[in-house]
Amino acid sequence: MKLKLLLLFLLINAFFGYSQNQKIDSLKVVLSKSKNEVERASTLNHLADEYKTVGDYKKMLESAEKALEVSQKINFKLGKGYAYLNIGNASIVSGDYPSAFKSFSSASSLFEDELELNKNNSDVKKGLANSYGNIGIVFSEQSNYPKALHYYLKSVGIYEEFKDDAKCAKLYNNIGIAYESQSINSKALEYFTKAQKIQEKLNDPNVGITLTNIANSYLKQKEYDTAFDFYIKAKRSFVQNPNPRALGEWYNNFGLFFKHTGNNLKAIENWNQAIQSFKSIDDKFGVSDTYLHLGRLYYEQKKYALAENEAFKVLKLAQELDVMEHEMLAEKLLSDVYTKQNNAAQSLLHFRRYSELKDSLINKENTRKSVEAELNFEFEKKEALHKKELEKKELLIKEQSKRSEMQLIFAILLAILLFGIGFLIYNRIQLKKTLTLQKELAEYEQKALHLQMNPHFVFNCLGSISSFIVNNGKESAIKYLAMFSKLMRLTLEYSKESLIPIDKEIESLQNYLELEQLRFNHKFNFSITKSSTIEDDMALPTLLLQPFVENAVIHGVIPKKEMGTIAIHFTIEKESLLCTVEDNGIGFQQSQLVKENSVVVHKSMALDITKKRLEMITSSTNQKAYFTIEELKNNNQINGTKVVLHLPIQYIT
Repeated sequence: MKLKLLLLFLLINAFFGYSQNQKIDSLKVVLSKSKNEVERASTLNHLADEYKTVGDYKKMLESAEKALEVSQKINFKLGKGYAYLNIGNASIVSGDYPSAFKSFSSASSLFEDELELNKNNSDVKKGLANSYGNIGIVFSEQSNYPKALHYYLKSVGIYEEFKDDAKCAKLYNNIGIAYESQSINSKALEYFTKAQKIQEKLNDPNVGITLTNIANSYLKQKEYDTAFDFYIKAKRSFVQNPNPRALGEWYNNFGLFFKHTGNNLKAIENWNQAIQSFKSIDDKFGVSDTYLHLGRLYYEQKKYALAENEAFKVLKLAQELDVMEHEMLAEKLLSDVYTKQNNAAQSLLHFRRYSELKDSLINKENTRKSVEAELNFEFEKKEALHKKELEKKELLIKEQSKRSEMQLIFAILLAILLFGIGFLIYNRIQLKKTLTLQKELAEYEQKALHLQMNPHFVFNCLGSISSFIVNNGKESAIKYLAMFSKLMRLTLEYSKESLIPIDKEIESLQNYLELEQLRFNHKFNFSITKSSTIEDDMALPTLLLQPFVENAVIHGVIPKKEMGTIAIHFTIEKESLLCTVEDNGIGFQQSQLVKENSVVVHKSMALDITKKRLEMITSSTNQKAYFTIEELKNNNQINGTKVVLHLPIQYIT
């Protein structure tokens, strides 16, 4: 009980003023030279703080009331807020908690309103934290610990933002006491420990009190070894920072530790030392509290005479101090002692006194609670109205924010849409350009390959003419040249085109084969046919088939002794144009061997060029273009070669 009151006094000091280092005389000089009312109000608030530090609470209240008067005159809200804080602190010291409560509530309302207008004002935030902390103290004094916790946590949240470790440490202690009072020991321990770490870092002389609180928490959780360690740490702190009142409380708690652990002698020893510590500062309340501990222990040990003696000591001090609670407890202890001693008359007498005191305390408590209830009602009503106003403001801000967000979202979506459309158009244009370029590139590459094909064909024809002149004479050479010129005219006519109709390709092949027939003295026959399913405007690349026909003549049927035949057929199969060149020559493998063993070896480019042309056709049409070569056999005898060219169906249009 006494420890709680001691801590409460220490924690009240956490919320006083904001310039304690200035002296009262210098502040009076500043006050006399104040040039405006704002400076005057601020100086009066500083002065109230300094009067508090020297314990002159009457002058503290006078200065705070003057600061409030000046601030109200000029509507200086920050000055009014701090004036209410100082008035509230003065009311706490005098024990007028209802007045303190009203002052702190007024201060918090002012600071909250100011914070709505200026969220970054540090003085307003600190004033609000101060208000919340003091409201928490008032609720704690009324034993309304849930509400006390609510305001303590709001206060410490602001001080944590400012990294004010000293204020945070004292608030952590307050929070710990509130949790401990609700028997939530684990949470109490958590906050006491946080306070301890900060106090040790700051070398706070009150760290011994916090260590004692931690030890008490471990004692309630029956973790006796840990509790013992913290009691010892607390004692070392009190040795370094003498505090007789706090040391007396430490002895009382350490005595309770030994009582819980069954060492009654040590308990009595510590309580006797507590009495000495309290008497050194004439703390009769502390002495009375310790006598109660001793009396209860003696009663439990059935040492009724000693218990009676201690109870009378408590009774005497309680009547002297007018502490009704101690007086009631002493009467109850005496009644119990006399009951055990079979002294019914004395037991009844003291029980009646105990009952009367208990009723008086209950009536007093009920009166206090009714005042508190009325006060709480007014406060909650005011808080509810304030909350409603804040909710309206928040709703308005949210609506404005929502509207702005929607406008921003629509603007972003519109921008994205416009960008997307622009990007799509640009992409389509670029894609069209790319496809056009790719198509043109494929066509140019095909034309380049076609131009490579023409010299090869011309070279072979001129070679044939030369051979024909040598072997057949002038007249036949002239006839051959006439046929060659016709073929060249057709070739030149379509050399500029990437595609020619199939009929024109057949005409070119017809001329070429007639030339070769003439050249080789009709050593082979040929036929060219096409399927009825082939349309008139169906086309294929120029001179694509010529190399395969040439190979059929030169490397197929000519090396053969018997009469040769060459059959060319055009048909459609599975959406592809099939061009088949079939001969009854010596076969593909045999012709390769003949070429390798030939004395005159030249590099043939026709098939390589044709392969490249087919690759380009595949790339430009996205359809496969390829050829297959197959040797024809009958009873394991090679009867010729069959070349099938697979082309995508294309049209002149």
